[in-house]
Amino acid sequence: MKFSIAVLPGDGIGPEVIGEAVKVMEAVGRRFGHQFDTEEGRVGGNAIDEFGTPLPEATEALISDTDAVLFGAVGGPKWDDPRAPTRPEDGILAMRKMLGLYGNVRPVKVYPQLINSSPVKPEILKGVDMIILRELTGGLYFAKPKRRWDTSRGRRGVDTLKYTEQEIERIVRMAFEMAMGRRKRVTSVDKANVLETGRLWREIATEVGQDYPEVELEHVLVDAAAMQLIKNPAHYDVIVAENTFGDILTDEASVLSGSMGMLPSASMAGLPKKGRRGKRAISLYEPIHGSAPDIAGQGIANPIGTILSMAMLLRYSLTLEEEAVAVERSVEGALAEGYRTPDIAGDGGEVVKTPEMGDIIAGGI
Repeated sequence: MKFSIAVLPGDGIGPEVIGEAVKVMEAVGRRFGHQFDTEEGRVGGNAIDEFGTPLPEATEALISDTDAVLFGAVGGPKWDDPRAPTRPEDGILAMRKMLGLYGNVRPVKVYPQLINSSPVKPEILKGVDMIILRELTGGLYFAKPKRRWDTSRGRRGVDTLKYTEQEIERIVRMAFEMAMGRRKRVTSVDKANVLETGRLWREIATEVGQDYPEVELEHVLVDAAAMQLIKNPAHYDVIVAENTFGDILTDEASVLSGSMGMLPSASMAGLPKKGRRGKRAISLYEPIHGSAPDIAGQGIANPIGTILSMAMLLRYSLTLEEEAVAVERSVEGALAEGYRTPDIAGDGGEVVKTPEMGDIIAGGI
């Protein structure tokens, strides 16, 4: 089969890890007889430098006419001026809005081979395999008013936390749909003891849960969830949270795996319907780590999170389950054989550079 993939390397280590994911994708194509036509676009700080915008019109056109988007990372000290009219991260927000991406899917899995790489005790990490589903379009990051101003008494700023029934209902329903194919437990995270949006979130989650009697629903306050994520992470199956809470919890959960470089993600406009091919919503796939400018160009970045993001692309956007599993098994095989990038080498093993890890995983397809 033939597929079109938009590839957006971005800044920092983005081009390095994206290159390895494309390498593994090409290996998948050779083994399974698929043709992946990839075309690169500019996004983030490098796009600001050349075009004056983090998301140029050419990139918008590219991602609007593709099967899926594979994205690296954006940002860096060069573009960190808080007074700048536009920032690299604005490109991500613009893409999410343009494609209607409302759910960020972040799997968190602890590989047995890396159980000693995490600062968390090994006995706590056994059996950790969860998905954190973060709402992407509402909450503090988007609602108005949002501004800063000066007064006679000093500087002030305001951000607004706002959610609609429709925004909550669709992300919570997505969580239940995901749980149906897993261990059938949804943990809905809110701050219902303080926030009106939290009380609305909990009310709507309860209502949606009635449509899924097979799935256990539990409500947890975000501060308690943050604590339990470290104390008893194996308890969780699917966690669903609003934008800010989900952003924080997913970064916290990366500690469980031993490195942010291990974790993939997908930004989606709902889950694809089983057995349905043809034109679907365009989803975006990216590792959860940032651009890591401090290690860019050194060849030591961990490409596994990006490679696993590409596996999610195969599974969700292209409906290629066997191919996605082949990538995931090759990653597990590389780890089982003791290959490590520096960020996950705390328990020993053979330390390899970014391209070598890509070669090893591609060779295992």
